[in-house]
Amino acid sequence: MSLRTAVVGGGTVSGNHLDGIDSMPLTTLAAFCDIDEDRVREVAAEYGVTGYTDVETMLAEADLDWIHLCTPVGTHLDLATKAIEAGVPVLIQKPITETAAEYERLAEAAREHGVHVSAVHNHVFDPAMRELTTALQGDAVGEVRAVDVRYTGQTYPDDVRRGEWAFDLPGGEFEEGLPHPLYLLLRVGGYPRSEEEVQVVTHCRGEYERPFTYDGAKIQYCSQDDLLCSATLTPGTVPDKSVTVHGEDGVLIADLISQTLVTLDRDYQASPIARARSNVDRAIARLRGNVANLRRVIDRRRNDDWETKTELDAHAYQFEAEALALMGDREPPVPLEEGGWTIRLMEAVRDAAADRTEATQDVSVSN
Repeated sequence: MSLRTAVVGGGTVSGNHLDGIDSMPLTTLAAFCDIDEDRVREVAAEYGVTGYTDVETMLAEADLDWIHLCTPVGTHLDLATKAIEAGVPVLIQKPITETAAEYERLAEAAREHGVHVSAVHNHVFDPAMRELTTALQGDAVGEVRAVDVRYTGQTYPDDVRRGEWAFDLPGGEFEEGLPHPLYLLLRVGGYPRSEEEVQVVTHCRGEYERPFTYDGAKIQYCSQDDLLCSATLTPGTVPDKSVTVHGEDGVLIADLISQTLVTLDRDYQASPIARARSNVDRAIARLRGNVANLRRVIDRRRNDDWETKTELDAHAYQFEAEALALMGDREPPVPLEEGGWTIRLMEAVRDAAADRTEATQDVSVSN
């Protein structure tokens, strides 16, 4: 069985979807849709598929089993709902919707029609994150108490990356990248006990021509499993991205830049030798991770088949996992609820930034 699949939207990330669907054994790239007629002709010719400029026409004619939605976030609800009402499952680029209210409408439509809907949370499937998940399943650090995500070196709000639409977001391009660290925090730490308990502090350190309200945020909450969860998010020119899990018996550190996992499982303060051992253990773990990654790269160059591709390419890994879930009528690997909590956390950041901006303006007026 092969899932007849279409890609909707020809923006920055659509190439990952087009190439992935075209090369994955479980899917057949059947159609492409975009409002840009030139882009449609170009993609249709390159991949040998039928091109459309209207989603409803495509849904009526293309006999699809799956849609990958890669359009700007402001269009997600409308386009995804059209697919859902046609009975076609949808994989949506992050964030799943523009607002939490839109997410609720999307989730209701998915439930009403019994259609699979999922979000692209590709970094959950990075090699280091897969290792982290396996380690946690094996009780590597005992009972988990806290999860910290550090995502610094993000794009600045006024960086030109994905298109003019991103500049309409309160945090511009910086906000466009926020779903990644937020869904990682949710995946490892769990969902907040309530929206009201989520605490956010923001700032806006840069000077921009556009009225962006923030370019940095600190988020914390207590999860439904009583874990302390936090994330620090800032822009910059040197990326530093990691997920740290603090357990009773040790610490796991997934470095998302080097794609290595470090396990700290002893008392490194016991003596000078023990303190030195901390650096040794970290170095050995990183060396092992680097060797494993090098092997993956070499395998990819020697054998560019789909199985080898999924070892390195998190998009490809998720696409396959999503396809298998559809074919087996199982829950998708990225729950729809995870997409919903991601946009709720983003709204908490927006609200905190708006409150801080308003308070600053009030102080300026009073002075």
